[in-house]
Amino acid sequence: ALRPETRNGAAPAMAAGRGAAVLRRAWRERRAALLEPSYTPLVAACLCLAEGGVNLWVIRRVPYTEIDWKAYMEEVEGFANGTLDYTRLKGDTGPLVYPAGFVYIFLGLYYATGRGTDIRLAQYLFAGLYLLNLLLVFRIYCRTNKVPPYVFFFMCCASYRIHSIFVLRLFNDPVAMAILFLAINLFLEERWSWGCFFFSLAVSVKMNILLFAPGLLFLLLQQFGLRGCIPKLCICALLQVVLGLPFLLVNPVGYLTRSFDLGRQFQFKWTVNWRFLPEEVFQNRAFHATLLLVHLASLGLFALHRWHRSKESILALLKDPGERKHASPPLTVNNILWQGGQQESAQIIFILFSSNFLGVCCSRSLHYQFYVWYFHTLPYLLWCTPTSKLAHMPKVLLLGVIELCWNTYPSTVCSSLSLHICHGLVLLQLWYGTAPPLVTHTRLPSRRPAAVSKKAQ
Repeated sequence: ALRPETRNGAAPAMAAGRGAAVLRRAWRERRAALLEPSYTPLVAACLCLAEGGVNLWVIRRVPYTEIDWKAYMEEVEGFANGTLDYTRLKGDTGPLVYPAGFVYIFLGLYYATGRGTDIRLAQYLFAGLYLLNLLLVFRIYCRTNKVPPYVFFFMCCASYRIHSIFVLRLFNDPVAMAILFLAINLFLEERWSWGCFFFSLAVSVKMNILLFAPGLLFLLLQQFGLRGCIPKLCICALLQVVLGLPFLLVNPVGYLTRSFDLGRQFQFKWTVNWRFLPEEVFQNRAFHATLLLVHLASLGLFALHRWHRSKESILALLKDPGERKHASPPLTVNNILWQGGQQESAQIIFILFSSNFLGVCCSRSLHYQFYVWYFHTLPYLLWCTPTSKLAHMPKVLLLGVIELCWNTYPSTVCSSLSLHICHGLVLLQLWYGTAPPLVTHTRLPSRRPAAVSKKAQ
Protein backbone atom coordinates (compact mmCIF):
# COMPACT_ATOMS: atom_id res chain seq x y z
CA ALA A 1 0.00 0.00 0.00
CA LEU A 2 1.17 3.52 -0.79
CA ARG A 3 1.87 5.90 2.04
CA PRO A 4 -0.49 8.88 2.37
CA GLU A 5 2.27 11.39 1.65
CA THR A 6 3.15 9.48 -1.51
CA ARG A 7 -0.43 9.71 -2.73
CA ASN A 8 -0.42 13.41 -1.92
CA GLY A 9 2.62 14.05 -4.20
CA ALA A 10 5.25 14.50 -1.46
CA ALA A 11 7.49 11.73 -2.87
CA PRO A 12 7.95 13.45 -6.26
CA ALA A 13 8.80 16.63 -4.43
CA MET A 14 11.41 14.81 -2.32
CA ALA A 15 12.86 13.20 -5.45
CA ALA A 16 13.03 16.59 -7.13
CA GLY A 17 14.81 18.00 -4.10
CA ARG A 18 17.36 15.19 -4.18
CA GLY A 19 17.88 15.74 -7.90
CA ALA A 20 18.43 19.45 -7.37
CA ALA A 21 20.97 18.68 -4.63
CA VAL A 22 22.84 16.34 -6.98
CA LEU A 23 22.87 19.00 -9.69
CA ARG A 24 24.14 21.62 -7.26
CA ARG A 25 26.90 19.27 -6.11
CA ALA A 26 27.83 18.50 -9.71
CA TRP A 27 28.02 22.22 -10.44
CA ARG A 28 30.24 22.79 -7.41
CA GLU A 29 32.52 19.93 -8.45
CA ARG A 30 32.73 21.30 -11.96
CA ARG A 31 33.83 24.67 -10.69
CA ALA A 32 36.39 22.97 -8.45
CA ALA A 33 37.65 20.88 -11.38
CA LEU A 34 38.30 24.07 -13.30
CA LEU A 35 39.82 26.11 -10.47
CA GLU A 36 41.51 23.73 -8.00
CA PRO A 37 45.03 22.54 -8.98
CA SER A 38 44.36 19.25 -7.16
CA TYR A 39 42.06 18.29 -10.05
CA THR A 40 44.91 18.55 -12.57
CA PRO A 41 45.25 14.73 -13.06
CA LEU A 42 41.56 14.40 -13.96
CA VAL A 43 41.60 17.35 -16.35
CA ALA A 44 44.91 16.15 -17.84
CA ALA A 45 43.46 12.71 -18.59
CA CYS A 46 40.45 14.24 -20.35
CA LEU A 47 42.60 16.65 -22.35
CA CYS A 48 45.03 13.93 -23.45
CA LEU A 49 42.11 11.88 -24.79
CA ALA A 50 40.76 14.95 -26.56
CA GLU A 51 44.19 15.76 -27.99
CA GLY A 52 44.41 12.30 -29.55
CA GLY A 53 41.30 13.11 -31.57
CA VAL A 54 42.45 16.64 -32.37
CA ASN A 55 45.77 15.43 -33.75
CA LEU A 56 44.10 12.77 -35.89
CA TRP A 57 41.72 15.39 -37.27
CA VAL A 58 44.59 17.78 -38.05
CA ILE A 59 46.59 15.06 -39.83
CA ARG A 60 43.64 13.98 -41.98
CA ARG A 61 42.05 17.35 -42.69
CA VAL A 62 44.87 19.92 -42.80
CA PRO A 63 47.38 19.68 -45.67
CA TYR A 64 50.96 18.80 -44.73
CA THR A 65 53.49 21.58 -45.44
CA GLU A 66 57.03 20.68 -46.43
CA ILE A 67 59.66 22.85 -44.76
CA ASP A 68 62.54 20.93 -43.19
CA TRP A 69 61.58 17.22 -43.24
CA LYS A 70 63.07 16.57 -46.68
CA ALA A 71 66.28 18.36 -45.66
CA TYR A 72 66.46 16.31 -42.46
CA MET A 73 66.14 13.09 -44.47
CA GLU A 74 68.84 14.17 -46.93
CA GLU A 75 71.19 15.05 -44.09
CA VAL A 76 70.86 11.70 -42.31
CA GLU A 77 70.90 9.83 -45.62
CA GLY A 78 74.45 11.06 -46.13
CA PHE A 79 75.39 9.53 -42.77
CA ALA A 80 73.58 6.28 -43.70
CA ASN A 81 75.68 6.16 -46.89
CA GLY A 82 78.89 6.34 -44.85
CA THR A 83 79.73 10.06 -44.78
CA LEU A 84 81.34 10.92 -41.43
CA ASP A 85 82.74 14.34 -42.29
CA TYR A 86 80.14 16.68 -40.78
CA THR A 87 80.94 19.46 -43.22
CA ARG A 88 79.73 17.24 -46.08
CA LEU A 89 76.33 16.43 -44.56
CA LYS A 90 73.72 18.77 -46.03
CA GLY A 91 70.19 19.00 -47.34
CA ASP A 92 68.29 21.23 -49.73
CA THR A 93 68.05 24.00 -47.08
CA GLY A 94 71.79 24.04 -46.35
CA PRO A 95 74.38 22.23 -44.23
CA LEU A 96 73.60 20.10 -41.18
CA VAL A 97 73.80 22.37 -38.11
CA TYR A 98 72.51 20.08 -35.33
CA PRO A 99 74.57 17.83 -33.00
CA ALA A 100 74.95 14.08 -33.43
CA GLY A 101 71.92 13.04 -31.36
CA PHE A 102 69.73 14.57 -34.05
CA VAL A 103 71.39 12.38 -36.67
CA TYR A 104 70.74 9.12 -34.79
CA ILE A 105 67.11 9.90 -33.89
CA PHE A 106 66.15 11.10 -37.36
CA LEU A 107 68.06 8.20 -38.91
CA GLY A 108 65.62 5.95 -37.04
CA LEU A 109 62.72 7.98 -38.47
CA TYR A 110 64.38 7.76 -41.90
CA TYR A 111 64.24 3.96 -41.87
CA ALA A 112 60.83 3.79 -40.12
CA THR A 113 59.20 5.96 -42.81
CA GLY A 114 60.64 4.23 -45.87
CA ARG A 115 63.64 6.55 -46.28
CA GLY A 116 61.48 9.52 -45.37
CA THR A 117 58.88 8.98 -48.09
CA ASP A 118 55.93 7.92 -45.89
CA ILE A 119 54.94 11.36 -44.64
CA ARG A 120 51.64 10.19 -43.17
CA LEU A 121 53.39 7.64 -40.95
CA ALA A 122 55.84 10.33 -39.84
CA GLN A 123 52.89 12.51 -38.89
CA TYR A 124 51.38 9.74 -36.80
CA LEU A 125 54.71 9.21 -35.06
CA PHE A 126 54.91 12.91 -34.26
CA ALA A 127 51.31 12.82 -33.00
CA GLY A 128 52.44 10.11 -30.57
CA LEU A 129 55.37 12.33 -29.61
CA TYR A 130 52.92 15.18 -29.01
CA LEU A 131 50.89 13.06 -26.57
CA LEU A 132 54.02 11.79 -24.82
CA ASN A 133 55.28 15.37 -24.46
CA LEU A 134 51.90 16.42 -23.06
CA LEU A 135 51.92 13.61 -20.49
CA LEU A 136 55.40 14.64 -19.32
CA VAL A 137 54.30 18.28 -19.05
CA PHE A 138 51.16 17.39 -17.11
CA ARG A 139 53.21 15.28 -14.71
CA ILE A 140 55.32 18.34 -13.95
CA TYR A 141 52.23 20.47 -13.32
CA CYS A 142 50.76 17.78 -11.07
CA ARG A 143 53.90 17.90 -8.94
CA THR A 144 53.95 21.68 -8.60
CA ASN A 145 50.17 21.98 -8.00
CA LYS A 146 50.07 25.70 -8.79
CA VAL A 147 48.16 26.21 -12.06
CA PRO A 148 44.32 26.12 -12.13
CA PRO A 149 43.18 23.33 -14.49
CA TYR A 150 41.11 25.57 -16.75
CA VAL A 151 44.37 27.10 -18.02
CA PHE A 152 45.33 23.76 -19.59
CA PHE A 153 42.52 24.11 -22.13
CA PHE A 154 44.47 27.05 -23.57
CA MET A 155 47.69 25.02 -23.43
CA CYS A 156 46.19 22.12 -25.38
CA CYS A 157 43.36 22.46 -27.85
CA ALA A 158 43.62 26.22 -28.43
CA SER A 159 47.11 26.45 -29.97
CA TYR A 160 47.13 26.03 -33.75
CA ARG A 161 50.85 26.83 -33.98
CA ILE A 162 51.95 24.05 -31.62
CA HIS A 163 49.90 21.40 -33.44
CA SER A 164 51.39 22.65 -36.68
CA ILE A 165 54.96 22.41 -35.36
CA PHE A 166 54.43 18.81 -34.30
CA VAL A 167 52.26 17.11 -36.94
CA LEU A 168 52.27 19.44 -39.97
CA ARG A 169 55.92 20.54 -40.05
CA LEU A 170 57.77 17.64 -38.32
CA PHE A 171 60.49 19.87 -36.86
CA ASN A 172 63.23 18.57 -34.56
CA ASP A 173 62.42 21.14 -31.84
CA PRO A 174 59.55 19.02 -30.36
CA VAL A 175 61.88 16.00 -30.16
CA ALA A 176 64.41 17.98 -28.12
CA MET A 177 61.74 19.43 -25.83
CA ALA A 178 60.10 16.05 -25.15
CA ILE A 179 63.47 14.63 -24.03
CA LEU A 180 64.04 17.77 -21.94
CA PHE A 181 60.70 17.35 -20.14
CA LEU A 182 61.64 13.73 -19.44
CA ALA A 183 64.87 14.99 -17.86
CA ILE A 184 62.94 17.49 -15.71
CA ASN A 185 60.64 14.72 -14.49
CA LEU A 186 63.73 12.79 -13.44
CA PHE A 187 65.05 15.84 -11.59
CA LEU A 188 61.76 16.04 -9.70
CA GLU A 189 62.24 12.40 -8.67
CA GLU A 190 65.78 13.29 -7.46
CA ARG A 191 67.32 11.05 -10.13
CA TRP A 192 69.91 13.67 -10.94
CA SER A 193 72.36 11.45 -12.83
CA TRP A 194 69.70 10.08 -15.19
CA GLY A 195 68.24 13.56 -15.51
CA CYS A 196 71.64 14.92 -16.60
CA PHE A 197 71.94 12.05 -19.09
CA PHE A 198 68.66 12.90 -20.79
CA PHE A 199 69.32 16.63 -20.53
CA SER A 200 72.54 16.11 -22.49
CA LEU A 201 70.66 13.89 -24.96
CA ALA A 202 68.18 16.73 -25.53
CA VAL A 203 71.10 19.13 -26.15
CA SER A 204 72.43 16.70 -28.74
CA VAL A 205 69.19 17.10 -30.71
CA LYS A 206 69.11 20.90 -30.65
CA MET A 207 71.19 23.48 -28.80
CA ASN A 208 68.27 25.59 -27.55
CA ILE A 209 68.14 23.23 -24.55
CA LEU A 210 71.26 25.04 -23.31
CA LEU A 211 68.96 27.90 -22.28
CA PHE A 212 67.99 25.68 -19.32
CA ALA A 213 71.66 25.04 -18.48
CA PRO A 214 72.25 28.05 -16.15
CA GLY A 215 69.28 27.00 -14.03
CA LEU A 216 70.41 23.38 -14.00
CA LEU A 217 73.94 24.36 -12.95
CA PHE A 218 72.50 26.42 -10.09
CA LEU A 219 70.37 23.47 -8.94
CA LEU A 220 73.30 21.05 -9.10
CA LEU A 221 75.45 23.39 -7.03
CA GLN A 222 72.62 23.88 -4.57
CA GLN A 223 72.05 20.14 -4.22
CA PHE A 224 75.62 18.80 -4.29
CA GLY A 225 78.13 21.66 -4.04
CA LEU A 226 81.03 21.99 -6.47
CA ARG A 227 82.63 18.59 -5.85
CA GLY A 228 79.34 16.72 -6.06
CA CYS A 229 78.32 18.71 -9.13
CA ILE A 230 81.36 17.72 -11.21
CA PRO A 231 80.34 14.04 -11.76
CA LYS A 232 76.92 15.16 -13.02
CA LEU A 233 78.55 17.59 -15.45
CA CYS A 234 80.87 14.81 -16.59
CA ILE A 235 77.83 12.72 -17.51
CA CYS A 236 76.61 15.56 -19.74
CA ALA A 237 80.01 16.03 -21.37
CA LEU A 238 80.76 12.32 -21.79
CA LEU A 239 77.49 11.66 -23.59
CA GLN A 240 78.27 14.46 -26.07
CA VAL A 241 81.67 12.91 -26.75
CA VAL A 242 80.24 9.40 -27.20
CA LEU A 243 77.49 10.56 -29.55
CA GLY A 244 79.84 12.69 -31.62
CA LEU A 245 82.77 10.24 -31.60
CA PRO A 246 82.32 8.88 -35.17
CA PHE A 247 82.42 12.45 -36.50
CA LEU A 248 85.10 13.69 -34.07
CA LEU A 249 87.49 10.98 -35.26
CA VAL A 250 87.15 12.09 -38.89
CA ASN A 251 86.91 15.90 -38.65
CA PRO A 252 86.68 17.18 -35.08
CA VAL A 253 86.88 20.88 -35.99
CA GLY A 254 84.23 20.47 -38.67
CA TYR A 255 81.88 18.67 -36.26
CA LEU A 256 82.25 21.21 -33.45
CA THR A 257 81.95 24.28 -35.66
CA ARG A 258 78.88 22.96 -37.47
CA SER A 259 76.91 21.35 -34.65
CA PHE A 260 77.69 23.94 -31.93
CA ASP A 261 77.86 27.12 -33.99
CA LEU A 262 76.85 29.84 -31.53
CA GLY A 263 77.54 32.64 -34.00
CA ARG A 264 75.26 31.45 -36.79
CA GLN A 265 73.41 34.24 -38.59
CA PHE A 266 69.62 34.09 -38.87
CA GLN A 267 67.56 35.31 -41.81
CA PHE A 268 65.57 38.45 -41.14
CA LYS A 269 62.56 37.26 -43.13
CA TRP A 270 61.83 34.49 -40.58
CA THR A 271 62.19 36.49 -37.36
CA VAL A 272 59.15 36.68 -35.09
CA ASN A 273 60.53 38.90 -32.34
CA TRP A 274 62.69 41.58 -34.05
CA ARG A 275 60.60 42.55 -37.08
CA PHE A 276 60.31 46.14 -35.84
CA LEU A 277 64.09 46.65 -36.21
CA PRO A 278 65.86 47.59 -39.45
CA GLU A 279 67.54 44.56 -41.03
CA GLU A 280 71.01 46.09 -40.70
CA VAL A 281 70.51 46.40 -36.93
CA PHE A 282 69.17 42.84 -36.74
CA GLN A 283 72.33 41.51 -38.43
CA ASN A 284 74.72 43.76 -36.50
CA ARG A 285 77.22 41.96 -34.25
CA ALA A 286 77.08 44.76 -31.69
CA PHE A 287 73.36 44.16 -31.31
CA HIS A 288 74.04 40.45 -30.74
CA ALA A 289 76.69 41.25 -28.13
CA THR A 290 74.27 43.59 -26.34
CA LEU A 291 71.62 40.87 -26.18
CA LEU A 292 74.20 38.46 -24.76
CA LEU A 293 75.20 40.95 -22.05
CA VAL A 294 71.55 41.58 -21.15
CA HIS A 295 70.98 37.83 -20.97
CA LEU A 296 73.97 37.27 -18.67
CA ALA A 297 72.99 40.24 -16.47
CA SER A 298 69.40 39.03 -16.11
CA LEU A 299 70.59 35.52 -15.23
CA GLY A 300 72.90 37.01 -12.61
CA LEU A 301 70.10 39.09 -11.08
CA PHE A 302 67.69 36.15 -10.92
CA ALA A 303 70.38 33.86 -9.50
CA LEU A 304 71.32 36.35 -6.79
CA HIS A 305 67.89 37.67 -5.81
CA ARG A 306 65.27 35.09 -6.87
CA TRP A 307 66.89 31.66 -7.09
CA HIS A 308 69.25 31.96 -4.12
CA ARG A 309 67.26 31.91 -0.87
CA SER A 310 69.93 31.19 1.72
CA LYS A 311 71.21 33.78 4.20
CA GLU A 312 74.76 32.96 3.11
CA SER A 313 76.56 34.38 0.11
CA ILE A 314 75.85 32.72 -3.21
CA LEU A 315 79.47 31.53 -3.14
CA ALA A 316 78.39 29.14 -0.38
CA LEU A 317 76.87 27.01 -3.15
CA LEU A 318 80.42 25.91 -3.97
CA LYS A 319 80.68 24.20 -0.58
CA ASP A 320 79.36 20.74 0.14
CA PRO A 321 75.79 21.01 1.52
CA GLY A 322 76.86 19.61 4.89
CA GLU A 323 79.49 22.33 5.34
CA ARG A 324 77.13 25.27 4.83
CA LYS A 325 76.10 27.32 7.83
CA HIS A 326 72.52 27.82 6.65
CA ALA A 327 70.53 25.40 4.55
CA SER A 328 68.67 26.95 1.62
CA PRO A 329 65.11 27.61 2.78
CA PRO A 330 62.17 26.45 0.69
CA LEU A 331 61.08 28.86 -1.99
CA THR A 332 58.38 31.23 -0.80
CA VAL A 333 56.10 33.48 -2.77
CA ASN A 334 54.72 36.53 -1.01
CA ASN A 335 54.90 34.78 2.39
CA ILE A 336 53.08 31.73 0.99
CA LEU A 337 55.11 28.55 1.45
CA TRP A 338 54.88 25.65 -0.96
CA GLN A 339 54.10 22.76 1.33
CA GLY A 340 55.29 19.16 1.48
CA GLY A 341 56.82 17.63 -1.63
CA GLN A 342 55.62 20.59 -3.65
CA GLN A 343 58.20 23.03 -2.26
CA GLU A 344 61.27 21.38 -3.81
CA SER A 345 59.40 20.63 -7.04
CA ALA A 346 58.29 24.24 -7.29
CA GLN A 347 61.82 25.50 -6.72
CA ILE A 348 63.27 23.20 -9.39
CA ILE A 349 60.63 24.16 -11.94
CA PHE A 350 60.80 27.87 -11.17
CA ILE A 351 64.57 27.97 -11.65
CA LEU A 352 64.60 25.88 -14.84
CA PHE A 353 61.62 27.55 -16.51
CA SER A 354 62.73 31.09 -15.65
CA SER A 355 66.26 30.34 -16.89
CA ASN A 356 64.87 29.24 -20.23
CA PHE A 357 62.46 32.17 -20.44
CA LEU A 358 65.24 34.70 -19.89
CA GLY A 359 67.09 33.13 -22.80
CA VAL A 360 64.02 33.29 -25.02
CA CYS A 361 63.50 36.97 -24.21
CA CYS A 362 67.11 37.76 -25.20
CA SER A 363 67.27 35.54 -28.30
CA ARG A 364 68.88 37.00 -31.40
CA SER A 365 65.94 35.68 -33.39
CA LEU A 366 62.88 33.54 -32.80
CA HIS A 367 61.52 31.50 -35.71
CA TYR A 368 58.02 30.05 -35.76
CA GLN A 369 59.08 26.55 -34.68
CA PHE A 370 60.87 28.06 -31.67
CA TYR A 371 57.50 28.69 -30.01
CA VAL A 372 57.66 25.16 -28.62
CA TRP A 373 60.79 26.13 -26.67
CA TYR A 374 58.70 27.80 -23.98
CA PHE A 375 55.01 27.37 -24.86
CA HIS A 376 54.34 24.62 -22.31
CA THR A 377 56.15 26.57 -19.57
CA LEU A 378 54.04 29.74 -19.92
CA PRO A 379 51.15 28.61 -17.65
CA TYR A 380 53.57 27.95 -14.82
CA LEU A 381 55.46 31.21 -15.36
CA LEU A 382 52.19 33.14 -15.18
CA TRP A 383 50.51 31.28 -12.32
CA CYS A 384 53.46 30.38 -10.07
CA THR A 385 52.87 33.63 -8.20
CA PRO A 386 49.75 34.22 -6.06
CA THR A 387 46.82 35.17 -8.27
CA SER A 388 43.72 37.03 -7.15
CA LYS A 389 40.38 36.43 -8.85
CA LEU A 390 40.69 39.64 -10.84
CA ALA A 391 44.22 38.77 -12.01
CA HIS A 392 43.19 35.57 -13.81
CA MET A 393 41.72 37.36 -16.78
CA PRO A 394 44.82 39.51 -17.56
CA LYS A 395 46.98 36.39 -17.43
CA VAL A 396 44.69 34.53 -19.81
CA LEU A 397 44.76 37.61 -22.03
CA LEU A 398 48.58 37.52 -22.03
CA LEU A 399 48.48 33.89 -23.18
CA GLY A 400 46.07 34.86 -25.95
CA VAL A 401 48.16 37.80 -27.18
CA ILE A 402 51.34 35.67 -27.21
CA GLU A 403 49.50 33.01 -29.22
CA LEU A 404 48.24 35.66 -31.63
CA CYS A 405 51.76 37.03 -32.12
CA TRP A 406 53.08 33.57 -32.99
CA ASN A 407 50.21 32.96 -35.41
CA THR A 408 50.79 36.20 -37.33
CA TYR A 409 52.56 35.22 -40.55
CA PRO A 410 54.59 36.95 -41.73
CA SER A 411 55.42 38.79 -38.55
CA THR A 412 54.77 42.52 -38.43
CA VAL A 413 56.09 45.48 -36.49
CA CYS A 414 52.98 45.32 -34.31
CA SER A 415 53.17 41.57 -33.64
CA SER A 416 56.87 41.62 -32.74
CA LEU A 417 56.48 44.64 -30.45
CA SER A 418 53.46 43.02 -28.79
CA LEU A 419 55.46 39.86 -28.18
CA HIS A 420 58.21 41.80 -26.41
CA ILE A 421 55.65 43.68 -24.31
CA CYS A 422 54.06 40.38 -23.24
CA HIS A 423 57.46 38.92 -22.41
CA GLY A 424 58.27 42.02 -20.38
CA LEU A 425 55.03 41.75 -18.41
CA VAL A 426 55.73 38.09 -17.62
CA LEU A 427 59.23 39.02 -16.42
CA LEU A 428 57.87 41.81 -14.22
CA GLN A 429 55.38 39.55 -12.49
CA LEU A 430 58.08 36.89 -12.04
CA TRP A 431 60.45 39.45 -10.49
CA TYR A 432 57.99 41.18 -8.18
CA GLY A 433 55.72 38.19 -7.55
CA THR A 434 58.58 36.02 -6.26
CA ALA A 435 60.35 38.70 -4.24
CA PRO A 436 61.41 37.52 -0.78
CA PRO A 437 58.97 38.71 1.89
CA LEU A 438 60.05 41.76 3.82
CA VAL A 439 60.97 40.96 7.41
CA THR A 440 59.48 43.56 9.71
CA HIS A 441 60.73 43.75 13.29
CA THR A 442 57.93 44.69 15.70
CA ARG A 443 59.22 46.58 18.71
CA LEU A 444 57.85 45.12 21.90
CA PRO A 445 56.61 47.62 24.49
CA SER A 446 58.93 48.05 27.45
CA ARG A 447 57.67 46.78 30.77
CA ARG A 448 59.73 49.21 32.86
CA PRO A 449 57.55 52.31 32.34
CA ALA A 450 54.46 50.25 33.15
CA ALA A 451 56.05 49.01 36.35
CA VAL A 452 57.08 52.49 37.35
CA SER A 453 53.63 53.94 36.77
CA LYS A 454 52.07 51.15 38.81
CA LYS A 455 54.46 51.80 41.68
CA ALA A 456 53.78 55.51 41.49
CA GLN A 457 50.10 54.83 41.93
